[in-house]
Amino acid sequence: MKVDVLIIGGGAAGLMCAMVAGYRGRSVLVVDHANKVGKKILMSGGGRCNFTNLGVTPAQYLCTNPHFAKSALARYTPYDFIALVEKHRIAYHEKELGQLFCDDSSKQILRMLLDECAAAGVRIETSCGVERVRRDEEGFAVKTARGEVHADSLVIASGGLSIPSMGASGFGYELARLFGHAVLPTRAGLVPLTLSGKHQEHYQDLAGVALPQVEARVGKQGFRAGMLFTHRGISGPSILQISSYWQPGDDLRIDLSPDTDVGDWLIAQRAERPAAELKNVLADLLPKRLAQRLCERWLGNRPMRQWQEHELRGLGQQLHDWPITASGTEGYRTAEVTLGGVDTDGISSSTMQSKLVPGLFFIGEVVDVTGWLGGYNFQWAWASGQAAGEVV
Repeated sequence: MKVDVLIIGGGAAGLMCAMVAGYRGRSVLVVDHANKVGKKILMSGGGRCNFTNLGVTPAQYLCTNPHFAKSALARYTPYDFIALVEKHRIAYHEKELGQLFCDDSSKQILRMLLDECAAAGVRIETSCGVERVRRDEEGFAVKTARGEVHADSLVIASGGLSIPSMGASGFGYELARLFGHAVLPTRAGLVPLTLSGKHQEHYQDLAGVALPQVEARVGKQGFRAGMLFTHRGISGPSILQISSYWQPGDDLRIDLSPDTDVGDWLIAQRAERPAAELKNVLADLLPKRLAQRLCERWLGNRPMRQWQEHELRGLGQQLHDWPITASGTEGYRTAEVTLGGVDTDGISSSTMQSKLVPGLFFIGEVVDVTGWLGGYNFQWAWASGQAAGEVV
């Protein structure tokens, strides 16, 4: 079979690229080894697909080259994708911090992409693995489970290593190396953190305890959102966010009550409730079980009238800068994204085309560009897919 464009990977970036290229009159084939395309789209946002974020800027992306994502993101904005969503009359809402979700189901976003691909004449083959890829005088010869395909342009949109149960693999990295591209070390991102030893013992029976607002910090980077204690460690949006910046050995600090000056609050409580024990007072600020644990193990517990003002201010400082020693992450099994990937030094930032091999493109998660939690990674998929789709 001969096509103009062969796209390996039927995720968000691959479908976006296919649609754009198809509308340009290119013959496009998408192959995916999974039994259906768009699985990550379907599971996103609790089944409602956090499909973009109104606040997208390059600053929300981790990349060895912080300037790389600027071109694609500037040329295909969240509002461009919103226009597509509105064209298909998909109802949506802003949940928080610019995060946009479908009112109904993530199936609508996948259906929209598939309908656009169909209208653009794109052919999609699922359960179709790739066995061999080689360059020839006409472009690329790719041996698939359905036979050999010859293509002028080859687009690698195979994603990263996150959530292997959905078919994730390192295939895209292998292809990149095959064609001489450097692949930067990968690790799980947007992932719960684990505790071990005595650090786990201190918190493991708090599993299920949630704080609606904390600030998790590593170095100068911090995120304000909810946090959840789990059987193995800590999770919640603030932890998922900071996990992309944390590495083993890094000092992780949690402000357990970022919206309250805890020292001043405790001093006021001492005046109002001098006989109340500290653990019961803190239970008005923090979840009761957590407040009790903090007092049992670290802070001490006595009636408020027995605390000096400087002691209460010290307690406040501790709670605004609480150390939690993480030992690792839950890994790719539960990670939403993969950090690292194909080195952007070898890719054009405007077209996503290889600088080493004409006609070869890398888009989406396989590239060393990783967004924050909240729709940023989908926007990178749309933007990088659009950039490649315009030139393949």
